[in-house]
Amino acid sequence: MFICRRFLQIGTLSLILAGCASSPTTGSAHAPTPSPSPSDTIPIRIGPAKPQPEPPAATLPSGELRPAARAYADQIAAERGLSPDIVRATLADARYNATVARLIAPSPPGRKVWRSWLTYRARFVEPKRINWGVQFWQENQALLDQAAQRYGVPASIIVSIIGVETLYGRNMGNFRVLDALATLAFDYPDPSRPERVEMFRGQLADFITLALHGKLPLEASGSYAGAIGMPQFMPGSIMRYAVDGDHDGHIDLTNSVADSVMSVGNFLVEHGWLRGLPVFAPVVLPPDPSALASGGLQPTHTWASLQAAGARLAPGTDGAGWIDRPLGVVDLQEEARGTVQYRTATPNFFALTQYNRSYFYATAVADLAAAVQARMNQ
Repeated sequence: MFICRRFLQIGTLSLILAGCASSPTTGSAHAPTPSPSPSDTIPIRIGPAKPQPEPPAATLPSGELRPAARAYADQIAAERGLSPDIVRATLADARYNATVARLIAPSPPGRKVWRSWLTYRARFVEPKRINWGVQFWQENQALLDQAAQRYGVPASIIVSIIGVETLYGRNMGNFRVLDALATLAFDYPDPSRPERVEMFRGQLADFITLALHGKLPLEASGSYAGAIGMPQFMPGSIMRYAVDGDHDGHIDLTNSVADSVMSVGNFLVEHGWLRGLPVFAPVVLPPDPSALASGGLQPTHTWASLQAAGARLAPGTDGAGWIDRPLGVVDLQEEARGTVQYRTATPNFFALTQYNRSYFYATAVADLAAAVQARMNQ
C-alpha cells in the first residue's frame, strides 16, 4: 500500500482526481492517478472482434531493446547485482498496454473535473463496504488484534484501508504489472511530467528485482499503476515495508490476509503513525478557518497557534493524547457548490496521506473506519 497530487491504487485510483486537494505529486504505497475519461464514441463491429496483441513496450520492431530501455536494463542490473542478459530479456517480454496509458493520461484540455468530498466519501463509506468490513474484521479478529498490539494501529484503520483499496481483496486489479510499469516507464502519456517517468522507472526496477529474486511472480497482476495485492502496495513499498505476517518465509499480499494486515500496520508506523492518537482532534475551528489550511502533507500548527486563531475544544472533550502534537487544518472541498468542510488533523492523519497522498483518501479511510467500528460495537 501508485498519483494526483496527494496521491497510490485499484479501488481508489479511478476516484483520486475528484478527491485531490493541492499537494505534492509523488506517490507512496501506491501511485494514484487521474480518473479515466469515458470514450466519446463507441466503435461498432460486425461479427466478433479478433483480439490484437499489444506491441512490445521496450523493444524496436527488430526485436532489439530500444536504446533507452537497454541503457536502463544495464543500469539497474549493475546497481542491483542482477544479470544484464536476464534483465534485458525480462524487459523484452513486457508489452505496451494502451489501456494503462489511457487511464493514467491527464484529462483533456478544457475539461473541468470538480472536486467533491461528498461524492468521494459516498463511494467509500457505503453500506456494502461497511458490511464487508464487519465481516472481514469478525473473520480475522485475532489477527487484527495482534496487529493493533504490535503496531499501535487500530484494527478499524487496517480494515478500512483494505476495504477502500480492494473491497477486502475482491478487486485487486487484472493488469499484468510488468506491462503496466514498462508502459508508464517508457511511454508515459504526459511528456510534461518527467518526474512521473522516473518514479515509474524506479517502481519497475523494484518489481524486476523482486521478481528475479523469486519474491514476486513475473506474471503478477495488479492495478493499472502497478499496485499489488489486498493493500495495493507498489513494488517499492513491498520491498521496504511488507511483512511476512503468517511466518511462512514468503510475503504474499495477494493471497495472505496475515501478510496484508501486518504490512498495512508496518507501513503506517514507518510513516509516522503514533499509538493512541486519534486521526482528527475534537476541535471547533473559527468561522472562517481557510487561512489555517496549508494544503500540505505535514502538520504546521500547534494547539496554541490554533487557539490564538480562535479555535477551541469541542464541548465535553479534552486534549488528552494530542494537545502537545503538531496539528493541521484539512480542507475538504465541494467545488461545484463553493463550500468547504474543515477538520483538525493529528499526525496520524498525515501518516494516512503517505499511503495515498490525498486529503479525501485519508478522511474517507478515517470515516469508514469509524463506521465499521460503530457496527462492531453494536
